[in-house]
Amino acid sequence: MNALPAQLPRLLIERAVAAALEEDLGLAGDLTSQATLLPDAWAEATLSAREPGVIAGLELAAAAFRLVGDGVNFVPKVADGDRIAAGGVVAAVSGPARLVMSGERVALNFLNHLSGIATLTRTYADAVEGTGARICDTRKTTPGLRAFEKYAVRCGGGANHRYALNDAILIKDNHIAVAGSVTAAYKAAEAFAGHLVAIEIEVGSLAELEEALAAGARIVLLDNMDNETLRQAVAINAGRARLEASGGVKLDRVRSIGETGVDYISTSQITMGAKPLDLGLDVTIGGRK
Repeated sequence: MNALPAQLPRLLIERAVAAALEEDLGLAGDLTSQATLLPDAWAEATLSAREPGVIAGLELAAAAFRLVGDGVNFVPKVADGDRIAAGGVVAAVSGPARLVMSGERVALNFLNHLSGIATLTRTYADAVEGTGARICDTRKTTPGLRAFEKYAVRCGGGANHRYALNDAILIKDNHIAVAGSVTAAYKAAEAFAGHLVAIEIEVGSLAELEEALAAGARIVLLDNMDNETLRQAVAINAGRARLEASGGVKLDRVRSIGETGVDYISTSQITMGAKPLDLGLDVTIGGRK
């Protein structure tokens, strides 16, 4: 079954976009547009793709033009998650020219960045298609933009790992080192967690995997294992827990990881390594209304 489309809370969108507009407009507003454009100047523009990719962030772009002032119309021609060809039209924008110019950069900053993440995620997801593995993100995100970047991952066909420290338990190697053992750490987490809190434990060897399974682990992160070790881990697990491969995941290796039989493959590359998708806004009609 395909996942339903991702959605962002409007309040979250407007708060982030308002902060970005405040940063860009400062105390005096758009000096260039005020200096060069008459107050009643009108502009109609096309927002288009200059390279192929996957779109994400249309609601943030729309909010940038909505919040910059009254009278700008933003009409999407595609939806978030859609693939677009080079030259494809993403949206039509029209309104008072000063406002269109003032909102342009904030709109494009969000849209270019998030579309780049969605595009790279789609590349990873396509690479593992048919293996049964799902591509997941991590908490390695741009501070302040995590919700949006994780949204873009979903637009690109990926899945979200935990959002923050407070929505799931992930026992990592340092927790195990302090707790004393895999078993001690897992049992302590199990005693602490509520019945709706997921617990995942990271292991770095097959011996640790066997210990985690014996302790009752149902989600295990296999950290920095080569493909042969991953295959052995899948055989040892025998379907008892969900297995996630993580660490050193790059595009040239991701399909072979999926073919080992793991359930999930998490990588920071899709958020931290994505280049912005090249989208641009070009005025097609100008003048005075």
